[in-house]
Amino acid sequence: MKTAEFLFDFASPNAYLAHRVLPQIEARTGAKFTYTPVLLGGLFKLTGNQAPMFAFANIPNKLAYEMLELRRFIAHHKLDAFQMNPFFPVNTLLIMRAAVAAEIDGVLTQYAEAVFHHMWEAPKKMDDPSVVAEALAASGLDAHRLLARAQEHEVKAKLMANTENAAKRGAFGIPSFFVDDELYFGKNTLREIEDALTA
Repeated sequence: MKTAEFLFDFASPNAYLAHRVLPQIEARTGAKFTYTPVLLGGLFKLTGNQAPMFAFANIPNKLAYEMLELRRFIAHHKLDAFQMNPFFPVNTLLIMRAAVAAEIDGVLTQYAEAVFHHMWEAPKKMDDPSVVAEALAASGLDAHRLLARAQEHEVKAKLMANTENAAKRGAFGIPSFFVDDELYFGKNTLREIEDALTA
């Protein structure tokens, strides 16, 4: 069974949209995506990249096209649950550290599903620790343990290492994917990724 790696940060609506499509690709190909938490802000700093709202601030047609492309993707994949988070951009440092804690504890799949839901389907201010704790608990996760572990040195260091490693491998934004060590960037490369997985 082939595997692919999904580098994600909950800050990215495109990461959420990709997350929702990956199970379909897994079902068609028999492949499996592994999820790697990467801090998008840190990746931007390491690579000199910027969020589209800043990078294209002086190109209104480009920003308008980005939104058009987003709407097309949502319509094509029937991702009707998506809602733009009214608190966007959200500082995801806490929830990304907790993602690493969830990975170490073996509950990253459940954690990612819950946090993507609370970011982009029932959007909340997910940089407020009390809001995060309530959201995780409502999703059946051990919020107290995960948020406590998010403050541990091991967890902080692993998120930093993941981010640095992503940049070294060529990544510059989220969502990014690796198939056979080859980089694919953006949700619009999912068809190419599927082709690579079935080659």
